[in-house]
Order: sequence, then C-alpha cells, then structure tokens
Amino acid sequence: MKILTWNCNGAFRKKIEFLQQIEADIYIIQECENQQQSKGAYEAWLPNLIWKGNNKNKGLGVFAREDYKLEQLYWEDFELELFLPIRVNDNFQLLAAWTKYANSPTFQYIGQLWKYLQLHKELIKVQPTLICGDLNSNAQWDVWDRWWNHSDVVNQLQAMNIHSLYHELSNEEQGKETLPTFFMNRNHEKNYHIDYLFCHRNLFSKNNSSFKIFDKYEWLNYSDHIPLLFEINI
Repeated sequence: MKILTWNCNGAFRKKIEFLQQIEADIYIIQECENQQQSKGAYEAWLPNLIWKGNNKNKGLGVFAREDYKLEQLYWEDFELELFLPIRVNDNFQLLAAWTKYANSPTFQYIGQLWKYLQLHKELIKVQPTLICGDLNSNAQWDVWDRWWNHSDVVNQLQAMNIHSLYHELSNEEQGKETLPTFFMNRNHEKNYHIDYLFCHRNLFSKNNSSFKIFDKYEWLNYSDHIPLLFEINI
C-alpha cells in the first residue's frame, strides 16, 4: 500500500496533473481547496475523497483509489486544527493532519496534536492507526520547559506502538534528519523536516516498507513542501 502526503501550497486543482505520474493508493493533501472550488478536477481524478477545513480554499483532503473504503470518523476536536480521522477498509485508522497556529500562542502546531492525543488516545487504540501529514514541527524546536514538545508527542506515540516510518527506515534521530521536506519561501538554504507518517508497528516491517522524498528541484516549482511517498505492507 502506497501513501503520499503533500502540502500543495494551494490551488491543488491546477497541480493534480503532477501527481498522476505517482501511483499511490491514498493521497493526503494539505492546503487544498474543497470539492466545489476544484471545479470538477477532483471528480475527474479521484472522486473517492473526504475534505475538511474552515477555509474553502485551503483545507485538508484525503483522496483514495476507488477500491479503498473511506469512512469519516467524527471525533470531537474542540476547534483544534486540523485533523481528519478516517477508517480505511474497516481494518485500520488514518488520522490525516495539518497542524496550524490556530490562534494559540502556547499550543500552536505540535501543541495542537498534543492536545488532540490527550482527547483521543483510547479511540486511536481501537484499531492500528496511521498519523500522516504536515505537522509543522521538528525536535530541534523543542522548548525545554514544555511537556507538549515534538519529542513529547513522539514519545507518547511510541508508547502506543506508533512510530515515525522515516526514522525507522533511515535510522536517523528526530531533529537530525538529512532529508528536508519543507523549504521556507522556497529557499534551498532554509530547509526543515516537518512532514511525517507515524505508523502502528502492526502495519509495517522494515523489510517490506520504504519511503521516497521527491526531487526538490522539480517540486519547488509547485509548492514549498516536497511530497513524501511511503509504502507499507498491510
């Protein structure tokens, strides 16, 4: 099973053609417009989709091949931004994510996910779960006196047997990644690793899983983020 995550930086309807060369099963797209704004582009590409957002031009979309059943799970988020829980094929859960500032100077970005985990730990444990998307976070930005740092979230997920697939396969430490996924203002010198797939141990093995981060020289023409493609054996 192949899962792609990409913050498209808006106007996704005009960028779908660039993904058609990538044969993923599920696409998790941040900053994409809703179905009405896509002007039929979604229906022509992958009509099997669920979208969520407060801004019709920039939300969170999950697109899947027609043989994948997507069932939206209505977990209360108390205006935390932005999380879209889905049950896939009745046998595992996908939490698509695009963490935002959310008018929260204390609990912005990774703090939003930390709060969401406190609300829904038990629901996440119901079935093996993937958490995937743009988290706008990295361990190098940990603040020592906060318990909702990036590293704290990673530790909480590991306690639920949910692990970052990039780090599992690359053997790199959190905060010391060699492959960036985001280039601020598309500047090659301002690069960070902030996009992730966290995967329950039952859904992958190192021998049968892989990842690919696409070429920055091509994809920075379309967004300030680079797509990540993960393959797992479900």
